[in-house]
Amino acid sequence: MRLVLFCLATILASPLAAAVGSPAEPPYFAEAVAAGKLPPVEDRVPDPPLVVEMDRGRTIGRHGGTLNILMARSKDVRQMVVYGYARLVRYGRDYEIAPDILKDVEIEDGRIFTLHLRPGHRWSDGAPFTTEDFRYWWEDVANNPKLSPSGPQIQLRIDGELPTVEIIDKTTIRFSWSRPNPKFLPALASASPLYIYRPAHYLKQFHARYTDETKLNELAKEMGQRNWAALHNKTDSLYKNDNMDLPSLQPWVNSTRMPADRFTFVRNPYFHRVDAEGRQLPYIDRVVMQVASAKIIPAKTGTGESDLQARYLRFDNYTFLKQNEERNGFRTLLWRDGKGSHMTLYPNLNAQDPVWRALFRDVRFRRALSLAIDRNEVNQVIYYGLALASQNTVLPSSPLFRETYQKAWTQFDLEQANRLLDEVGLTQRNSEGLRLLPDGRAAEIVIETAGESTEQTDILSFVRDSWRKIGIKLYSKPSQRELVRNRIYSGESLMSIWEGLENGLPAANTIPEELAPTHQIQYQWPKWGQYIETGGRSGEPADLEEPKQLLALLDEWYKAGDRARREEIWHRMLAIWTDQLFTIGIVSGAMQPVVVNARLRNVPEDGMYTWDPGAHFGIYGPDTFWFDT
Repeated sequence: MRLVLFCLATILASPLAAAVGSPAEPPYFAEAVAAGKLPPVEDRVPDPPLVVEMDRGRTIGRHGGTLNILMARSKDVRQMVVYGYARLVRYGRDYEIAPDILKDVEIEDGRIFTLHLRPGHRWSDGAPFTTEDFRYWWEDVANNPKLSPSGPQIQLRIDGELPTVEIIDKTTIRFSWSRPNPKFLPALASASPLYIYRPAHYLKQFHARYTDETKLNELAKEMGQRNWAALHNKTDSLYKNDNMDLPSLQPWVNSTRMPADRFTFVRNPYFHRVDAEGRQLPYIDRVVMQVASAKIIPAKTGTGESDLQARYLRFDNYTFLKQNEERNGFRTLLWRDGKGSHMTLYPNLNAQDPVWRALFRDVRFRRALSLAIDRNEVNQVIYYGLALASQNTVLPSSPLFRETYQKAWTQFDLEQANRLLDEVGLTQRNSEGLRLLPDGRAAEIVIETAGESTEQTDILSFVRDSWRKIGIKLYSKPSQRELVRNRIYSGESLMSIWEGLENGLPAANTIPEELAPTHQIQYQWPKWGQYIETGGRSGEPADLEEPKQLLALLDEWYKAGDRARREEIWHRMLAIWTDQLFTIGIVSGAMQPVVVNARLRNVPEDGMYTWDPGAHFGIYGPDTFWFDT
């Protein structure tokens, strides 16, 4: 079966003049064009460009202005790649994948992907963007052991099989496997995408195949790198966005060298999107990113120093921000968090302690802990009743949502919780009323936190009070994030608190790997996940029946050939996930403050603040945001 993935606007956009009338030159470039330093806009955009329709309340805008944002670290320059969200294919606001940089994609049997580039598309420095950039990445980077010791990325492997890559012509390239690869397009559309191309014309100067290796190694040492390969990798990161000389396809390109605490991003003269009246996007000329301490970003935002801010803001900043809106010329919106649960408890089923490990693997114990949480109290006191009492599962906006998934074991029922703990065998108590473990120790659980906000400790204070009523004592232990993770991975940590499923908005064609032990970073079963992630080289194989069922169902999903079958498998996996309660969700759909300059247009009033899919602001097209005066 052949499927052509395309945008209607893309088909209507060739040639440019026929689709949108006379192209409009951004005033920002007028002087350079007049001086002959830059081609006119009709020679800078590809044919066809991507014509962006201003739907869902968006309006045609005007060029100009500087957007100010705040970030906490200089490496947050990568957020401009996230917000800019120019991808080969991208998620739309309906969370369906459609072409963006690509003109279209032909898909055969889910295993053959023919990618068609936009003729005339150029990098930000004016060099042609062609299939040579894909060939260079595949032959000279991904399959060069000095640059990529592990070879091409995991998203390109199906049961270990790498794709066959064919260069058809300057604008056509084909990736094919013997089996369907449902990971391929979502990886290209990700907030942190799989890059299957590189600016070959720029990077060849750092590659030993194209430049004298001895001279390159000398240059590498001058620049503090051990050899040419390290130098190439240092200059090569499209996602990190930290090399201002590296050509880009994003709407804004970095013009500030590291190190710095203030970065200016300027509009890309060759950006491939236009509006329906022919104006080349983005509308905004510059983005200035000021680096400040994360602790003072809410205060600086409240004084009007940011035109668009959500990162480093929390719900407990909302009242302060609202009080300063009129004085400092901004609006404070509330978007829903798109994770499966805003706060989730992770009992470590791979804990080193054999007694606790056995308890955590008993579903009755996990259910008892869940029933002994008063989610309504947490919601009312911390989130003013605006969040949803929920397990860690898909959100109501997902087409896979069922209320039974959300509500399972969320009622506050101390009587049933105590009964379940008795059934487990924890019937003996000490003089403090704490239940005794089989080895005679008191039931005292240490929950580890990253200590990055008071929100986690505030929630745990409520859990501590209610768990005490079922004879379990809770301690919280804040540490640095990396230290916490290492303790979880090694099994030293008994339980942790963190966000829930990364994608709370899946559809049938979304890969359900978060529901099965597939990655070490899954805190409820890190060693099982590591085993799958490393192909059995480290970690431990899952030895509980239900996680093994989830892995088998995930494999069935990969082999499924149609949407209906994939949806059926999703629900079977969600049913197991719900019944077994491997993680304990507390609330979901918490509100994320989004501060917007009062003059900034096309930012949606109601949005979902999600990382992947969504890229935070990216899915809403910041290249279409504009200032009305």
